[in-house]
Amino acid sequence: MGKAYVVGVGMTKFEKPETRDWQYWDMAKEAGTAALTDAGVPYARVEQAAVGYCFQASTAGQRAAYELGLTGVPVYNLNNNCATGSTALMVARQFVEGGIADCVLALGFEKMARGALGGGSGAGDFKTSPVARHYGIMAAAHGFEMSPPTAQIFGNAAREHMERYGTTEVQLAAVGAKNHQHSVNNPNAQFQDVYTVDEILAAKTVHRPLTKLQCSPTSDGAAAAVVVSERFVDEHGLRDRAVEIAGQAMTTDTEESFASGSCIDAVGRPMSRAAARLAYERSGLGIEDVDVVELHDCFSINELLTYEALGMCEEGASGKLVESGATTYGGRWVVNPSGGLISKGHPLGATGLAQAAELVWQLRGEAGARQVTGARVGLAHNIGLGGAAVVTLLRKA
Repeated sequence: MGKAYVVGVGMTKFEKPETRDWQYWDMAKEAGTAALTDAGVPYARVEQAAVGYCFQASTAGQRAAYELGLTGVPVYNLNNNCATGSTALMVARQFVEGGIADCVLALGFEKMARGALGGGSGAGDFKTSPVARHYGIMAAAHGFEMSPPTAQIFGNAAREHMERYGTTEVQLAAVGAKNHQHSVNNPNAQFQDVYTVDEILAAKTVHRPLTKLQCSPTSDGAAAAVVVSERFVDEHGLRDRAVEIAGQAMTTDTEESFASGSCIDAVGRPMSRAAARLAYERSGLGIEDVDVVELHDCFSINELLTYEALGMCEEGASGKLVESGATTYGGRWVVNPSGGLISKGHPLGATGLAQAAELVWQLRGEAGARQVTGARVGLAHNIGLGGAAVVTLLRKA
């Protein structure tokens, strides 16, 4: 099997919905053009396009890609909830590694509505919802309250973590404080404001113990990556731009996700742990080799759960890890230098590709004021309730 490299990335600024006069195809054109320009590759060289989104109509991928060119290439429309962007990257990588194509565009976008994200139930009938089993676990253990469903299931996971391991509200708020601080240096972030732990704790409660400043917002935006073969890299002199996809894995829910009756498991810690293990095996790398991490902090508790899933600390020790400063500048890893979902924003189809873009910039030394000194290996973690977890290890070629 061949190797796959990212040679170009691009993204729009992530925006609060309805604040910018654009359509999803406008944002896709902006991000896609930026990625192609970064790679120095014209759209005519793209042989396949993997396009992800959650809230637009069928074949919106074509409508978006047509803004880049009408070359007749296959366009694959993908939807994997919040893991959609990384799913597009994974499809692109598989096309390249499998020898099906030498140059593939992975593109993700979302135009969202204002307000809290629903629970994936469409018209509200949880019996037919793809996440009915997940919310059933929550309801059996915690009941069902009148708060946003996604915040509720993650908030209940936080309550379980606090009860089981002694994790504190201050430790949860420390995740939000860190990621808001990081976003100050990211011009593409939806928010670029600094908050103290006390200010985060004092913000409006969305679902106890999670406050608004520990929750990712709804967002509009797009991101893209150009994925190519080693032959393409060499033929086009792109070695200085190339970042290798050293290992990647996607997992979905298993019996472990539901057997315990715990929201910690239902929201994906077992999936993330399994995906990380596979990605480490496939790359020959471990968490000890990683310098910089972009992980799926849809809520502060999920950053803590992901520390544990990735092997950054023992189960239950993640609150102490963030409190120690190990996951920010000057610590063992820098986690979410972009500001993460909490501060950068979370347009579902774009999120995984925006994580990849940040890591490519970091590994090339192009991240400006948020640069992680000497970064050589990056890890991206993207998860979708319902479920899918994708872990990607990137290494400077």
